[in-house]
Amino acid sequence: MSDQTNHPSAVAAGLPPHANPRVPSLALPAGSCDAHCHIFGPFERFPLPADRSFTPHEAPETALRKLHARLGLQRAVIVQSQGHGHDHRPLLDALAAGDGRYRGVALVGPSNSAEQLAAFNEAGVCGARFNFLAHLGGRPSLDTISAVIDKVRPFDWHVAIHIMGQDLIEYAPFIRSIGARVVIDHMARPSADETVGSAVMSELRRLIDTGNVWVKLSGADRLSRTGQPFSDALPIARSLARHAPERVLWGTDWPHVNLHGPMPDDGDLVDLIAEIVPSQDGRRRLLVDNPTEFFRFK
Repeated sequence: MSDQTNHPSAVAAGLPPHANPRVPSLALPAGSCDAHCHIFGPFERFPLPADRSFTPHEAPETALRKLHARLGLQRAVIVQSQGHGHDHRPLLDALAAGDGRYRGVALVGPSNSAEQLAAFNEAGVCGARFNFLAHLGGRPSLDTISAVIDKVRPFDWHVAIHIMGQDLIEYAPFIRSIGARVVIDHMARPSADETVGSAVMSELRRLIDTGNVWVKLSGADRLSRTGQPFSDALPIARSLARHAPERVLWGTDWPHVNLHGPMPDDGDLVDLIAEIVPSQDGRRRLLVDNPTEFFRFK
């Protein structure tokens, strides 16, 4: 059984995901990819570690697969979360169950051996993620990140940066120095009052213009102040999609951990894609072509 019942952080952070998301009105193109989602559990097989930074609700691969079938998604990128810490067994198990439909992003540290990384790579891991948010462990050492990037370089993994708002400006020089493909999660988590012309968004566009940096148009529910259908997040998402349609990705961010308000309906998030990228060709690029290239799907 999971240790979550006797851990000091036993109360789950936020609410469980929406129990019955609606079928979206938007029909997605064949081969569409959810470029950012997580799994947790099943806890009887994969207990939560004692050193986790938050306690998630159980959200196993079987539930993710059911959600994707409902939404019209055939591929996904499962991102290792601080909820399971550095225990990658749930991720590796999901990659095996997916039989090619999933890719993984790992939380890698200096202690990971070359043999471990080679096994991750063989299983379908294609990236390493670094969190800069206080509730997920705070700012990591840039020397440590550089050392990890050097360790994964032989596998040609990308580097995922989870950063919030103004911190992007501070760390932009470092991001430019990364000698690998980079993706910025959740549109760089700008504050709700950011505009498309703000300093943060201007810096994000300059990073994208290097040709080495991509951005995930995920997390509209985290940016929004007005709630569903998250229309106030549209200007930023649209501006990024128009600025570099060849370097944008989209994801649900399911199961939406660490949210405390009404949980988003993933059917609403899918329908929002039509307003972010109005053309069918643009949506095919966003959901099929770009993730196939970036995550190296076969």
